[in-house]
Amino acid sequence: MYTQIRRALLLGLSLLGLSGVAQAEVVEAQNAGFKIKQLATIAASPDKVYAAFVDIGSWWDPQHTYSGSSANLHIDARAGGCFCETLQNGGGIVHMMLVNVVPGTRITLSGALGPLQIAGVAGAMTVQTVPKDGGTQFGMLYLVGGYFPGGLNSVAKDVDAVLTLQVARLKRYVETGSPLEAAVVAPTTPAPTPAAPVAP
Repeated sequence: MYTQIRRALLLGLSLLGLSGVAQAEVVEAQNAGFKIKQLATIAASPDKVYAAFVDIGSWWDPQHTYSGSSANLHIDARAGGCFCETLQNGGGIVHMMLVNVVPGTRITLSGALGPLQIAGVAGAMTVQTVPKDGGTQFGMLYLVGGYFPGGLNSVAKDVDAVLTLQVARLKRYVETGSPLEAAVVAPTTPAPTPAAPVAP
């Protein structure tokens, strides 16, 4: 049984490396669980991308935190460490626990993100960095199963949308130093040229 599970996980991880094109997908969604895959090509070395992922407080969207500040997020990048958030008055949240860490290459985290945390579900997220064409292919695989009122398939697309946002912010942070989208400057309309005076 363990061998079959391990083969399935290795197959899923290998599929993360098949495409260099940015991709987000709900691979499977059922009442009792879903599987989400994220891919992004990032113009940086795997070590730099891995280090940036661990520095999660620098790029995670603050709108998807409990404290309202990404600076309160941190990842203790070791087996048994946590993806945690510090709250006021000594409070805190354990978002996920790190169960498998290969420095510079792969992290597997266990836990349910956001509103899934108060439901009867379990989640496993694996992120990996693979060298590709002078840069890195970043992959994320998130599997969630258990009981959620209305079925987990009802929230799969929402979770995928949030993770798509976060991966895009990670990519921008690594490549530009900021997770924010570049400001779009509206083109200015030149002032009309005054008409030449008409001779009397």
